[in-house]
Amino acid sequence: MRVYCLTHVAFEGPARIRTWAETRGHELRALRADLADALPDVHATDMLVVMGGPMSVNDPLSWLSSEARFVEACLRESKPILGVCLGAQMLAKVLGARVYASGLKEIGWWNVTRSAESPVANSPLPLNFTPLHWHGETFDLPVGSVPLARSEAIANQAFVVNGNTVGLQFHIEATPESVEEIVAGARADIDGGPWQQTAETILAERATRARALESTCFAVLDWLIAGRTE
Repeated sequence: MRVYCLTHVAFEGPARIRTWAETRGHELRALRADLADALPDVHATDMLVVMGGPMSVNDPLSWLSSEARFVEACLRESKPILGVCLGAQMLAKVLGARVYASGLKEIGWWNVTRSAESPVANSPLPLNFTPLHWHGETFDLPVGSVPLARSEAIANQAFVVNGNTVGLQFHIEATPESVEEIVAGARADIDGGPWQQTAETILAERATRARALESTCFAVLDWLIAGRTE
C-alpha cells in the first residue's frame, strides 16, 4: 500500500505512523504540503495521512487551498484518510463543518474518553486513554459523521465519516522523539492556561505516555484500512 503523509512543519512528522507502515510492509512517503510544487496524483495514493501544524485551516494560504482540493479528491475516490490535529480540522472543513477557535488551548497529556456513539464493538479506541494534545481550535462534527471521542475540555475530539475517513484532534502517533520535536518547535504556545501542562511535564512523561499509545495507534490505522469503521 502506498501511504502519502502530508506534513506542514518540520517538527510534526509521521512519527509512529511511519513505524506502523514499515511494520505492515506499506510504503510511506512524507511530503511537506506547504513547500511542494505539486501534490501527488490521487490515483497513485492508496491511503492519505494529513498531519498537524500551527496554522489554521481558515488562513488565506494558497497551499492550504490546494491541499483541501487534494483531500476532497481523495474523499471522492474513497481513499482511506487519517487526519491528525490540523489534518482533522482540514477534514472537517472539507466536509462542510465549521472550524473555529475553541477559546482555550489544550496542550499536554490529557485524558480522552470514547464517545457513547462510537461503534464500541468495532472501535480501536480504548474506553479511556491519554494522548498528546496541542491545539487551540476545534470543529463541529461533519454531517453524517459519528463522534468517536471527547475530552473534558473539548467535546469533539475525533470522528469517523464515510466508513474510511477518521479525524483525530489529538496525537496518538507520538513517540518520545516526536514529543521532543513538537515541544522544541511550539513551546511558545504554552502560556499557562488551565488546560496546559508545562513543557517540563510533557517531556517528563513522554516515554511512558508514548509507549502506552503505540497499540492504539496501530489499531486505529489497521482498523481504518480494513474498512471496518462503520
